[in-house]
Amino acid sequence: METHLGTLTIRNLEDSLKSRLRLRAAARNRSMEEEARQILRAALQETAAPIEDLGSRIRFRFAALGDVQLALEPREPPNEPPRFEDSPAAPRTKVRKPGAGRR
Repeated sequence: METHLGTLTIRNLEDSLKSRLRLRAAARNRSMEEEARQILRAALQETAAPIEDLGSRIRFRFAALGDVQLALEPREPPNEPPRFEDSPAAPRTKVRKPGAGRR
């Protein structure tokens, strides 16, 4: 079974960070590249925290305040729908034919 190895180039690395990496690698008797690999391995072995939805995050933030129970107002029965067969007929408007009345 082949193991594919990739290459990573890090640009714009601050000189102070590079210097600290070099010192850390020397203290562990490793190359800077090997030290960077070890740091990446350790960082990526941590399990990522599950991403919570916004509602859960809001509930967690306000949980210490306690639960609030709101009183629900009793509902009234709905109104009867209007009956159109009993109402007087609306006046009809004349519909003009296209071009009628023009000269």
